[in-house]
Amino acid sequence: MNRSEARVAAFAELYAADVAQTEPASDLPARAQRYVDGVWEHRRELDDQIGAVATGWRVERMPPVDRNILRLGLYELTYTDTPVGVVISEAVELAKTYSTARSGAFVNGVLAQLAST
Repeated sequence: MNRSEARVAAFAELYAADVAQTEPASDLPARAQRYVDGVWEHRRELDDQIGAVATGWRVERMPPVDRNILRLGLYELTYTDTPVGVVISEAVELAKTYSTARSGAFVNGVLAQLAST
């Protein structure tokens, strides 16, 4: 499983756990599972950082798709050595694919701001 596929699998699991308000599954391929475990472990910290730059949006009021894409992207920016441009580009693509037409720009703006701090 490559990184892009792992991101999609991790996003899907994080979204499902968030919406169902349950713990995420622990039977994903290794790379995806590392993303899920990392985001889940740090989600409060990630949410605080996202909320600090998402002007006009409280994290808990964001659409769950966008919220989990941002969590995954910020986790990757903070805790992996993946280049910033790759992280943001992949997150924007997830938003364009799974969320609204405006979500790509929103995700791009929030992650770019977080990456510069």
